[in-house]
Amino acid sequence: MAPRTRSRSARGGKAALLALAALVAWAGVVDAASSRGPKPAKGAERKNMRLVGFDNLQGRSAYQPIIVKQNGRYIAYVGHHGGQSSTPDRFPESNGTSILDVTNPARPVYLRHLGGGEGVGEAGGAQMARVCRLGGTYYLLRTQANAAHEVYNVNDPANPVLVSTIKDPTTGGDLTGTHKNWWDCGTGLAYLVSGLEGWNTDRMLQVYDLSNPADPRFIRNFWIPGQEPGGTPERDISLHGCISMADTPHDDGRLYCGYGTSSNGLMLVLDRELLVNGDPNDVTTPIIGRLETPAFMGAHTTFPVVDVDVKELREGNQRNPRDFVVLVNEATGNRPCQQARQMVFMVDVTDVVRPWPTSNFNVPEEKGDFCQRGGRFGAHASNESFTPRFYKKLVFVSWFNAGVRAVDIRDPFDPREVGYYIPATTDDTFPIGPAGQEVVVIQTNNVEVDDRGYIYIADRSGTGLHILALTGSAAKIAGLSGGRP
Repeated sequence: MAPRTRSRSARGGKAALLALAALVAWAGVVDAASSRGPKPAKGAERKNMRLVGFDNLQGRSAYQPIIVKQNGRYIAYVGHHGGQSSTPDRFPESNGTSILDVTNPARPVYLRHLGGGEGVGEAGGAQMARVCRLGGTYYLLRTQANAAHEVYNVNDPANPVLVSTIKDPTTGGDLTGTHKNWWDCGTGLAYLVSGLEGWNTDRMLQVYDLSNPADPRFIRNFWIPGQEPGGTPERDISLHGCISMADTPHDDGRLYCGYGTSSNGLMLVLDRELLVNGDPNDVTTPIIGRLETPAFMGAHTTFPVVDVDVKELREGNQRNPRDFVVLVNEATGNRPCQQARQMVFMVDVTDVVRPWPTSNFNVPEEKGDFCQRGGRFGAHASNESFTPRFYKKLVFVSWFNAGVRAVDIRDPFDPREVGYYIPATTDDTFPIGPAGQEVVVIQTNNVEVDDRGYIYIADRSGTGLHILALTGSAAKIAGLSGGRP
């Protein structure tokens, strides 16, 4: 199927000139070590965001990008879903982890593809990546299909060296459902998402001390009551991932966890001290906050934004500043608008015992006929970086066929969109959807930012990694002069 290009912005002479300028800027972007794949075609849609650089990631379905400032360079680690490249004759290795040098974001250099586990979708690949500097050495923590977690020495990111493999701490057998981890670099504590044979969930929280990556030390499991062997689960949900602020100036001693990505959602706020050093069989005391979503909504990402000075509440004694969690649901299914719309909610956790949603953000379907485009339409994930460049000002949310949306959260009671970018499809973008009704459509999966002000979005349908910068009024919010980091 030929690449599908839909453009609202490529109308009129000015829009055409902008598109041409973007294409010129792409010359030579894909490095010789990469797949030399096609550059994005005309047709990208944008507002207050511009394209800076691109790599097609060898045509692999991408999940999570992270950006690490490492030995004077900026290195991107991109986790992939299971499966293969869109050109398996050229790249037969199963999807794993792409490693790129993005020091010059206009010319990413593809350093290495580190193969992952067999299987497709979330059953294979190496979806998640985290990197810590411990004892002067950089280490990559990644999932290995549904079987294990792996730690690599990536001091030389082009030549990763396996250091250890984490499997079932009791039997040494394979894990299940390994997914979206978190790693506190200051302490070395890792909050892993895994499943164990015999349990009533495929994903729960496992806490490990990885301060010595060569010798992982198991601390405990944490689960929802009833998920233990022989129990009866209170809710049919699995853990998706947790976020800690331990490595930031905002640390509040908590762990923010999301369960049930698209339905039966649950957000738990855990006390890290009680979780790590308390009774490993106590799954009640560490919980200091709990919020259940409606049955038709989930809790995919739980990004804390704390100590927010709300302008409207400055006068008198109106409990200001406030603490919030950006709670993002996940849209699922390949027929858009056939399920409950998944959105972004600002949850007030100032009174952490009683979290309360105070506002929401949505992308109206009518803005782009998104229900007609195919694939998924709806929220998926926010960025998870705490860089001061954006923190408390802007969050970036992936929205599948609606690309990435830049959201102004300076007033958390009234979040507003200030920009977006929807990439064009290319020859690498593979078709998705029910048999006989497949379409070629952008599926922006996850998003991350770096401390320079660049935004990175990864595509689920094999299009690649797009590196973006803000322009116009959105750039001004982040203090970016002329839209240039």
